[in-house]
Amino acid sequence: MKRLVSFLAACLLAAAIFSTASAGSPLDGRTAHPPIHIRHQATTSPTGYSPAQIRHAYGFDSLTATGSGQIIGIVDAFDDPTAASDLSTFISKFNLLTMNGLPGQPSCTVSAGPHPCFQKVYASGKPRTDAGWALEISLDVQWAHAIAPGADILLVEAKTNSFANLLSAVDKAVNSGAKVVSMSWGGSEFSSEGSYDGHFNKPGVTFTASSGDSGTGVIYPSVSPYVIGVGGTTLNLDSSYDVTSETAWSGSGGGISAYEAEPGYQSGYPIPSTGSKRGVPDVSYNADPSTGVSIYDSTKYQRQSGWYQVGGTSAGAPQWAALIALANEGRSSSLSSNNLSSSPEYNAAKADYSTYYRDITSGKNGKCGSTCTATTGYDFVTGLGSPLANQLVPYLNK
Repeated sequence: MKRLVSFLAACLLAAAIFSTASAGSPLDGRTAHPPIHIRHQATTSPTGYSPAQIRHAYGFDSLTATGSGQIIGIVDAFDDPTAASDLSTFISKFNLLTMNGLPGQPSCTVSAGPHPCFQKVYASGKPRTDAGWALEISLDVQWAHAIAPGADILLVEAKTNSFANLLSAVDKAVNSGAKVVSMSWGGSEFSSEGSYDGHFNKPGVTFTASSGDSGTGVIYPSVSPYVIGVGGTTLNLDSSYDVTSETAWSGSGGGISAYEAEPGYQSGYPIPSTGSKRGVPDVSYNADPSTGVSIYDSTKYQRQSGWYQVGGTSAGAPQWAALIALANEGRSSSLSSNNLSSSPEYNAAKADYSTYYRDITSGKNGKCGSTCTATTGYDFVTGLGSPLANQLVPYLNK
């Protein structure tokens, strides 16, 4: 099976699970899916990009910051019973900084340490195991750690993939001390979505979310103006891990919101005309499963376990969250994504675009003309572009 395998079947099954919101709620029946894709069947050794390759490609290996003292919240649905042991295997394979809270290591909590700490909590009781979401969880925690190895990771598992339960888990992450929260999931826009944006309007907290893997089109919560929406690219590297090309990935979600108003940080940049609506994504990151990353997962998915090469905009959200954690390490107060008039990420682009971002100028995610085409500057496929972390993180430290 050497063709691209998506989570469509798993997502359709998950979509059958209805929301636990109270009767009459606009969230009734609304579910989210994880935008992740598998390149090929499980293998006994890694085949995708390694942490060393990605860290060099985006400039993280030039930084001294590790995310020490920061808590990255990872919010996903259902239970991954092997999340800790799989992270331990990933760390061992790539010789990364170990974490407390893993098998064979001291127990810990993100509040009391010892640090760095991996802690898993349930938002509202222990969920059932779901193999598709477990694969997503492996991606999120392993690659957040790969980019910010000194940060604590708080995995918050929602009871189901209903929006009601996932948003409750978001609240749990924030209330537990996370200053940056990664959300590698989303669902179709809905007319009352703005009334739920308050979950992300939190001073001192940055939220990141995947923009989707179905090409042109917008999903929630990445479209919330209080969230950094992360689109996708195809990243090609040479034998020295240097970037030979980075282009828009055809699956990258993006476009113009039907409901959310354009925030001031976009109108003031400015982005192309949206009719005063929110444009998505804000930024981009490697997402093409053909240039995907390696993860380890022993919770069997389709009767397989081991090393997977995966992509999707799911890969970008936790790594952008880790980037923010690196920046927060050097700040007296944490960055926020709740200011509608000013965004640190857009301010960096205004200050010196080519210093802080790799402009993605080629590739498409559909057949809708300029809205579906990557171009110079901001576009609705890759946003501002991909981070040049060796420069962007010090800028965000200020």
